[in-house]
Amino acid sequence: MAKIKLTKTELKAQRDGLKRFLRYLPTLKLKKQQLQMEVRRVQLEMQQLAAEIRAFEEELDRWCALLGEERRESLETLFTVTGWKTSARNIAGIDTPVFDSLDLQRHEQDLFLAPLWHEDLLDAVEKLTVMRLRQILLEEKLHAIEEELQVTTQRVNLFEKVKIPETLDNIRQIQIFLSDQQSNAVGRAKIAKAKCAARVAESQAVAAGSVDQE
Repeated sequence: MAKIKLTKTELKAQRDGLKRFLRYLPTLKLKKQQLQMEVRRVQLEMQQLAAEIRAFEEELDRWCALLGEERRESLETLFTVTGWKTSARNIAGIDTPVFDSLDLQRHEQDLFLAPLWHEDLLDAVEKLTVMRLRQILLEEKLHAIEEELQVTTQRVNLFEKVKIPETLDNIRQIQIFLSDQQSNAVGRAKIAKAKCAARVAESQAVAAGSVDQE
């Protein structure tokens, strides 16, 4: 800890700093609470989505069983993901990704050879792709929020356990030093006053003695 100056100017600076810490701390605590709530919300959403994906994959597997082994292996060649769009949602001061849409191109198929439920199967595969992309974004969102929560928690601890106690101690030290200085100054003033009074009394006594001798 750097040595502080024991002056009135430093006392004012320390008091101003304490006011800033006390004013900013509630904002940090509120942000921490918001981030903690958001972490729990995203974790719950991830659990629910994971359960949906598992159930949907089981259903899709039963559907794909209608295809031969060769057709199942070539299923991914029936479409191409050309891109996907996201937007940003601000949570407690940080931008987190949100899924918007999927750009998927379906390859042309021979309508006479393709089964009647072919399009329904592709719809299901597209839905599963969207769900998995949402899952990836939720993981990114959770990581970003947890990082910000860690930084915010560190700042709260820094203010509560270091900065505020340290500043209060600095103020106490400066006040004690200035109070001692003031007491010493009063004491020196009293001594000086007493000495002056003694000199005046002595001078008056000498003067009175001179008059008596005359």
